Amino acid sequence: MRTLAPQVLGVLGRRSGDFAAAEDAVQEALVVAVTHWARDGVPERPFGWLLQTATRRLLDARRSEGARRAREERWAAAEVGGGEVVDRDDSLTLLFLCCHPSLTPASAIPLTLRAVGGLTTAQVARAFLVPEPTLAQRISRAKKRVADAGSTFTLPGPDERPARLRSVLHVLYVMFTEGSTSTGGGDLHRVDLSDEAVRLTRWLHALDPDDPEVAGLLALMLLTDARRPARTDASGDLVPLPEQDRTRWDRARIAEGLALLDAAIGAGSVGEYQLQAAVAAVHDRAPTAADTDWAQIAALYDLLARMTGSPVVAVNRAVAVAMVDGPAAGLRLLDGVDLPGHRLDAVRAHLLESAGDTTGAAAAYRRAAAAATSVPEQRYLTLRAARLTTPPA
Repeated sequence: MRTLAPQVLGVLGRRSGDFAAAEDAVQEALVVAVTHWARDGVPERPFGWLLQTATRRLLDARRSEGARRAREERWAAAEVGGGEVVDRDDSLTLLFLCCHPSLTPASAIPLTLRAVGGLTTAQVARAFLVPEPTLAQRISRAKKRVADAGSTFTLPGPDERPARLRSVLHVLYVMFTEGSTSTGGGDLHRVDLSDEAVRLTRWLHALDPDDPEVAGLLALMLLTDARRPARTDASGDLVPLPEQDRTRWDRARIAEGLALLDAAIGAGSVGEYQLQAAVAAVHDRAPTAADTDWAQIAALYDLLARMTGSPVVAVNRAVAVAMVDGPAAGLRLLDGVDLPGHRLDAVRAHLLESAGDTTGAAAAYRRAAAAATSVPEQRYLTLRAARLTTPPA
């Protein structure tokens, strides 16, 4: 169903010219399919079944709104019974529409998960840990905003497409990041979100295999996600990268990510996702933490800092420079960085601890713990502070 849902929505949205109504109709068809297919089995032509059911739902909605008989007859004549052929551009258009630049990631991600990922509103609500009515309102507002922006169910033109593609990649990146290190809740990982981000990025890469940044983003996700099994211990507590058991890393994902990255960089146009993937590759290639080529990582972050101006990149660059030139050099780079949340204080605490300033490090760890919204990160940071302030036995 997740594979078929965007294909069906692509056809229905293009034919109707009404994304919001088509998306509602497809969601209703998926709910019907869950019941019917569980009871009667998957039909011989599931795509045609879903398209026909969604078309009828859209017709019913239009009749209830008092649509003219002529329009109903045109729609009825356009129903597809069993054809499985899908226009490739419909699926790509759908992804561009859901990741419209007028939407924030908080709105675009739920809309993408529902329309492109084929998840129901209830499933998306569970993924975001919010009540279903709240999530439904958020999705409705997102669809209205896209409509108000004058968007139509067409693929962006050549002049507009690069900027729109950046929006798509950003939404998928934020979705994966939230799944990889959740900003809230009791678990470090939100596997449902990170897995869906990987699946959708694979799909985008299949639709546009020659774009190096699409390949770079997919490589970044795979190289990062490969470490997931080692990032927490048996109790669910966070295990920092230097202390991870690297035998638990997913070597198949690492190999796939490295191959994608090599091909992307070989295309000759290097972007921010390829550079981030290159950083992840340096970590994944190192047999041990001590073998990590921190000079290469620092050089990559220099390029990223110039390319993006991101405060997150600035903080990560400080860590890499500290590993090469000492903690004092890293601490100097943190001066003037403005990054909300707990990350800046957490890194400052780590560098102060490395420099031997246990009092300053403990205070920074406590500030970071107070600002963190993820329970595993709170526990980790609190424990680090306690270890620095507890007298030796």
